[in-house]
Amino acid sequence: MARNEGVSGPRTALVTGGNRGIGLAIVERLAKEGLRVILAARDGAAAESEAGRLCALGRNVEALALDVAARAAIDAALTTLEPRRIEVDALVNNAGVLDEHSLLELSDQDIDRAIAVHLTGPLHLVRRLAPGMIRRGYGRIVNLSSGWGSFAEGLGGPGMYGVTKAALNALTLRLARDLPPCIKSNALDPGWVRTRMGGPGATRSPAEAADTACWLATLPADGPSGGLFHDRRATAW
Repeated sequence: MARNEGVSGPRTALVTGGNRGIGLAIVERLAKEGLRVILAARDGAAAESEAGRLCALGRNVEALALDVAARAAIDAALTTLEPRRIEVDALVNNAGVLDEHSLLELSDQDIDRAIAVHLTGPLHLVRRLAPGMIRRGYGRIVNLSSGWGSFAEGLGGPGMYGVTKAALNALTLRLARDLPPCIKSNALDPGWVRTRMGGPGATRSPAEAADTACWLATLPADGPSGGLFHDRRATAW
């Protein structure tokens, strides 16, 4: 069972967008590896349903209603963890949105939502959780990015998707430089995955995509930080 150094009990991971797709696959994998997992999702009922299913299988999973697009909602959700003395050791920023429109066709609300879900929401979560990680001397931050957010691959995708994923990549690198070495900050490109966003014709399963995320969420002390990874291999920004 994965444990904090000098701390009894399993390490705790919080996974946003954890009720389906890649997020759910990450939750399942981390829980199977012995971590306590906070399955966070905007849809609280869906989070409760999936957490209950996994608990019935003997996994240590708890549901958390959390909308990463709203700072007040993030604060409210994290506040509910405090009375239970739940401290997050690994944060997986998985939640995502995709609008099939060009930049000029998007509404202001669409643009604001993409920025909030892919950039400012993850940053606020880090700002709330990193002080505890620093105090305990251990932390793992994993940001679900995309090849569409890579300048090396041409910055693709519709609307704000590639733009905001590129910004998330920049945040990943900046965090690795600003945070102490005991906290690892990395991003991953999961590839084209069979999810509601990727569609049924995609070439990879959610479980295949989750492998690198779970590896990054449980890196050893000498593991990498400040990188973008695909299938556990560093790739170009």
